[in-house]
Amino acid sequence: MDSLIAASARALAAGDSLSALKRIALRDDPPALALRGIAMAQLGEYARARELLRRAGRGFGAHEQVARARCVVAEAEVALAMRDFGGLPRSLAAAAATLEAHADRGNAFHARLVAARRLLLLGRLDEASAALATLDPPALPPVLAAVAELIAAELALRALRTSAAQPALARAREAADRAGVPALVAEVAEACAALERPAARRLDAGSERVLRLDEVEALLASDSLVVDACRRRLCAGAASQPLARRPVLFALTRMLAQAWPGDVERERLIAGVFRTRRPDETHRARLRVEIGRLRALIKPLAEIEASARGFALVPREGRDIVLLAPPIDGEQGSLLALLSDGAAWSTSALALALGDSQRTVQRALAELEAAGRVRSIGRARARRWLSPPLAGFTTILLLPASLRLE
Repeated sequence: MDSLIAASARALAAGDSLSALKRIALRDDPPALALRGIAMAQLGEYARARELLRRAGRGFGAHEQVARARCVVAEAEVALAMRDFGGLPRSLAAAAATLEAHADRGNAFHARLVAARRLLLLGRLDEASAALATLDPPALPPVLAAVAELIAAELALRALRTSAAQPALARAREAADRAGVPALVAEVAEACAALERPAARRLDAGSERVLRLDEVEALLASDSLVVDACRRRLCAGAASQPLARRPVLFALTRMLAQAWPGDVERERLIAGVFRTRRPDETHRARLRVEIGRLRALIKPLAEIEASARGFALVPREGRDIVLLAPPIDGEQGSLLALLSDGAAWSTSALALALGDSQRTVQRALAELEAAGRVRSIGRARARRWLSPPLAGFTTILLLPASLRLE
């Protein structure tokens, strides 16, 4: 490695991309192309960065397996920044195995961290946790240790284990300070701030109060019957009944919880759940069917009693009922939470992360664009979606998650 390449690599490691480019901007040999690609990625020019990294990978010979694997890892990280989730896992796993076989442990760990972050973005939290468990953050270089601790902290926050997230964030801050990379220090600071921001609203007895993540965790561990509108479920201590895949039943539950300890008129339930202003006998019959289904599902936690004018939710064992509402209302809360990270998402990437069809996501984006809450850049297959950051609260409870919450 010549002196200019070495100096450029040191500048990139410190996050000084402009100094790195000054040394190698006019060079087209594979090592210089790879470093130029990384520098362009640090500057946010992801498309150009990907092109340079691919040229560098092709430029290295068959005997330079480690260099080619490093290009694959760098390109995978750029793809992740572009929210391009296609074709990453297999090539990234092969690159990690190559790096491990050649004793390049630092870049092998980097490859595994990129894979874990991809799983985290897709909401596959159990798989991300398993991938992270194979690493030993204290043995990593400071930059990678900070990233690993950030992933561990977000996994804990998404599972509402703030007591585990706090020490992980403290370790991430210490590692980021040792690394001295300004962008990484800022990312850790933003993650720490999520603990202090409002995460949800508590609605009960006609009052409303904002809660931090630790207060949400305490509420869910209490003896109250919590109608969780963030994750769409009913919770009472250790018992939980998910309703995320039953939107009509959850809508009924939410309306009944809002009215507790009173009841809700049948006409109001029909109008709120079935979205009609002129109910007829078919709507009333469907309401009876859906109420019967809801009764059967939530029987261990609560009963639904009929009254002269409608229905009332009655918790078992004399519990009180608390409605935990997201910080923003609307069906597109999870979509807005993903877009608020500042990255440009494609429709296909959003569909993967949300577990919905692309057509469903496209309809939601069209509604949000008409309301001025999101904007698009590019056209056709290159079209990407952006949203301004949702300031003032954390979006942790709005993000999609497949991890089973105990």
